[in-house]
Amino acid sequence: MSAAAPRQSTAGSGMTSERTRLRMITRLREQGIRDEVVLGAMAQVPRHVFVEEAFASRAYEDTALPIGFAQTISQPWVVARSCELARAGNAIDMALEIGGGCGYQAAVLARLAKEVYTIERIGALAAKARKTLSSIGVNNVKVRNADGREATSNVVQFDVILVAAGGAAVPPNLFGLLAEGGRMVIPLGSPERQRLTLITRNGESFQQQAFEEVVFVPLKSGQE
Repeated sequence: MSAAAPRQSTAGSGMTSERTRLRMITRLREQGIRDEVVLGAMAQVPRHVFVEEAFASRAYEDTALPIGFAQTISQPWVVARSCELARAGNAIDMALEIGGGCGYQAAVLARLAKEVYTIERIGALAAKARKTLSSIGVNNVKVRNADGREATSNVVQFDVILVAAGGAAVPPNLFGLLAEGGRMVIPLGSPERQRLTLITRNGESFQQQAFEEVVFVPLKSGQE
């Protein structure tokens, strides 16, 4: 997979350069991210192509940025920490993302897993993610426009599930999508504040561990 060239309007500032991206990786290490495989994946993904051109100069700051439709691209630390918790140092065959947004986290997952499925309820965002992923040569991600809270499968279970929107509880259908020994990372809590929560499947039981405080947009039902 190859990275897209920087956009002409921002290339001159150096804000979309590899050097700027590597400064982001240094900052993530300083913030406590220890999984070098995750850091290596993030170093290879050009975050600036996933944001609106007006925000490209801020793409590698540790902040969430608007992507339209009252949605945001998660800050780099949140993406790195979610992937680190989900990977737990293990190889990933099948990964599922709920709340795909602009496709950035799916692009990182694509470098960590053999196959990635991402579900986005807003059709225009799903189409944009599909186009951007294709433009940078990511070919192991399947983007679906659907309601992630209602996702089901009779044939596929996932080693990793990342939920990129917050809620008070895990949507019940997601438990059945998690493979034996699989790990789900989901922000749980109130609309104003959640904690990154790790759900690990052991047979028919699911162990839950809460980690850092985060703030995500709410996980909504329906399809647009």
